[in-house]
Amino acid sequence: MDTILVIGAGGQIGTVLVQALQQKFGLSQVIASDLKASQSFTGIFEILDATKADDLMSLVRKYQVTQIYHLAAILSASGEANPVRTWELNMQTVLNVLEVARLENVNKVFIPSSIAVFGPSANPVHTSQQTYLDPTTVYGISKVAAENWMQYYHTKYNLDVRSIRYPGVISYQSMPGGGTTDYAVDIYHKAVQGQNYECFLSEDTRLPMIYMDDAIRATLELMDADAERITVRNSYNLAGLSFTPTEVAEAIQQFFPTFQTTYKPDFRQQIANSWPQSIDDSAARRDWGWKPAYDLPRMTEDMIHHLDHQYHADLTQV
Repeated sequence: MDTILVIGAGGQIGTVLVQALQQKFGLSQVIASDLKASQSFTGIFEILDATKADDLMSLVRKYQVTQIYHLAAILSASGEANPVRTWELNMQTVLNVLEVARLENVNKVFIPSSIAVFGPSANPVHTSQQTYLDPTTVYGISKVAAENWMQYYHTKYNLDVRSIRYPGVISYQSMPGGGTTDYAVDIYHKAVQGQNYECFLSEDTRLPMIYMDDAIRATLELMDADAERITVRNSYNLAGLSFTPTEVAEAIQQFFPTFQTTYKPDFRQQIANSWPQSIDDSAARRDWGWKPAYDLPRMTEDMIHHLDHQYHADLTQV
């Protein structure tokens, strides 16, 4: 049986991915890990600092890990506050995961990338799989380097490492952790709480996004695909939907007609301006049958349904 290690399990994607993996492989076969202990996980949890290769090696040996999902990273907006620390953490953890996986003969490794790898030289409309990468953030720089290392480890050591360039991920299950697309989660929380929202991007900033359900399904489908079908060993483009702050506000107004949004762009606007508006994910569709299930109206309805239940439940408990 496969034994799965999830690094960075307490993050926005990790908290949801752990549950999906537990449903797929069983509680006893999934090890969630992060820097701090958490009471939110059901199943096995281990404290792990992935910058320490020996600790990672010990954990892989202890549980005889066969698959690693490495999600720990400092994201785009947060990373600009401390670029050197962001580079050191993001790169050292990736190298540790790849080297430990090689030495311990781990069957599969998943290390996500991001649309942050793209910069002003890329065509912003239907940005292609193979294009010039000139990121404008240290987070993006670290992801480009990680993509090259993944390709290297596959070519040199035949390590089965797989990756997705995630767009902005939107979820009701967990809050984002310092990304430039965070507004697309925050805005739903404000609306459901009966508050208006001040957006840190301009009203017409179009960015690629993906609903968490689609992001998790894409991750599992990629990891389930036969190795011979995987033609991209740096990172696959992945598309879900693309919208502007105005468009998501209008979708929310279908449920909350009095909801209002104002716009006060900050430093994240410059980051967003360097990113694609939409993504060409034809390689993922061809190689492993990727197809998103959520558009903006369906995502909005699902977000509001779940958040309304969460906030209503919280009020009932109080």
